[in-house]
Amino acid sequence: MNKKLPALLLISVFVVATCGLIYELIAGTLASYLLGDSVTQFSTIIGLYLFSMGIGSWLSKYFDKNILSWFIQIEILVGLVGGFSASILFLIFESIASFRIVLYGLVSLTGILVGLEIPLLMRILQNRFEFKDLVSKVFTFDYIGALLASLIFPLLLIPYLGLVKTAYLFGILNVTVALIVCMSFGREIKAAGYLRNASIISIIILITGFVYAEKITSFSENMAYSDTIIYSKSTSYQRIVLTKKNKVLRLFLNGNLQFSSDDEYRYHEALVHPALQALPQAKNVLVLGGGDGLAAREILKYKQVESITLVDLDHGMTSLFQSNPMLVKLNQQSLLSPKVKIVNTDAFSWVKKQQKKFDFIVVDFPDPSNYAVGKLYTNSFYKIMKGLLAPQGLMVIQSTSPYIAPKSFWAVNKTLESVEFKTIPYHNYVPSFGEWGYIMAMHPDHKYKKPQNYLPSLKFISKESFDLMLHFPKDMAKVETEVNKLNNQILVKYFEDEWSSVL
Repeated sequence: MNKKLPALLLISVFVVATCGLIYELIAGTLASYLLGDSVTQFSTIIGLYLFSMGIGSWLSKYFDKNILSWFIQIEILVGLVGGFSASILFLIFESIASFRIVLYGLVSLTGILVGLEIPLLMRILQNRFEFKDLVSKVFTFDYIGALLASLIFPLLLIPYLGLVKTAYLFGILNVTVALIVCMSFGREIKAAGYLRNASIISIIILITGFVYAEKITSFSENMAYSDTIIYSKSTSYQRIVLTKKNKVLRLFLNGNLQFSSDDEYRYHEALVHPALQALPQAKNVLVLGGGDGLAAREILKYKQVESITLVDLDHGMTSLFQSNPMLVKLNQQSLLSPKVKIVNTDAFSWVKKQQKKFDFIVVDFPDPSNYAVGKLYTNSFYKIMKGLLAPQGLMVIQSTSPYIAPKSFWAVNKTLESVEFKTIPYHNYVPSFGEWGYIMAMHPDHKYKKPQNYLPSLKFISKESFDLMLHFPKDMAKVETEVNKLNNQILVKYFEDEWSSVL
């Protein structure tokens, strides 16, 4: 055996491990983008992938001859399957009903192929090292590769390349390893010429996919969105898509509509003004979420407000709404105001460190569709928020639809009451979303007085309209629920059950 072969194959272990985990992360991320509930999707994908690797390892015992040749062929297959996986899943999502079958099929196939590689490599190297050295070297390179993949995937690959380009890039790396091994050790490999040509052709195909990745992504998204896409980007946390039809802008995060510019004022006026209009002395305001600056726009209409601290996880979101001319016009330059301080960090971690009291707090998080967001609707989180709210201050929370998801809505209300907040639930009709719910929360001794007048510049809300918002008809009436806690996240289950029946 060529003396260079062991070193090269150990490097191959590193590449195999890195690429294999990247494909797994791509599948999990893409599934959470398209199907929601990131915890369930990642848990399912990881479990299936590891199980499939076990099948691949078991199958490796049937490969008795030409093991090096088999290894190269499997590398080529892994590169092609993994490289095209993201494109295939994006392209078929809107066109076939059995999307999950294809998703799990690709994950299983990739896992089986990756599971084959390591045992084959160990058998190729078994005559070169003592068994204990062989195991330690192979698994050392394997684990280092997995660590590298887990670090660069969220920090570099998703923000700068996106899912589709990342898949093609690592597919190219897989096949490049096959080509290098084939060219370096052709005398020891059966059908080396065939394998070399197959590797070169595969690399050319994958490079072509990499070059056209943006067009593939745009094509798949154009099938998913009825309006023209004018901006799309994957950040470390989500896929941001902005569409335009005539003069109407719509923002989607991971495929879910966040606002439509023709009626978002109904949502944001109802979110802000019933509370802030009742706080003539409010100076310090906290906004959690709201990275689009639309809630901040409404708050800045009050001259007495001196400072707004806006905490949003995604810098990609806030920077977009600070720089895109159409969006800056929509939020009336709110995120560029000297009164607004933007903090890009996890809200749960941030609020735990704060001592300052706020006169008005807006909690405008996404719906509790997964556990990462669900923690921001728990009694643990609301206990902390109670400490940040000034004695005569008010807090308002967007609380999903009391019509479509009554258990979800009233669970938020019950969770607030469980930490001794006094609450005022209300709802509002927003054409793009239907009936939407909010809950105003305050300390028990706060004497809330409904505003009798509102700012004359407002388009929608008035004393009469807010009176109607306070009334809940029978089909949105209060229902009994459990308190949402960190250790049960019952709200996420309610939300999944209720919304799955209409999506």
